[in-house]
Amino acid sequence: MLLFPRLGFSTAGDAASGLLFGWDIADLQKGAIIYLALSSLAFVVVWVVGVVRRPSK
Repeated sequence: MLLFPRLGFSTAGDAASGLLFGWDIADLQKGAIIYLALSSLAFVVVWVVGVVRRPSK
């Protein structure tokens, strides 16, 4: 009997039955990729705006 839930999985299939909201692994992976793409794009936009607005010496 486990008192604590498993925090690590050996395969993606192990985690499939424990996901929230009835998601499957493919949906979770797609969501993660979309999140990473959007956050990377936001980082680049902020960096470019900072370079453009930097006062020239």
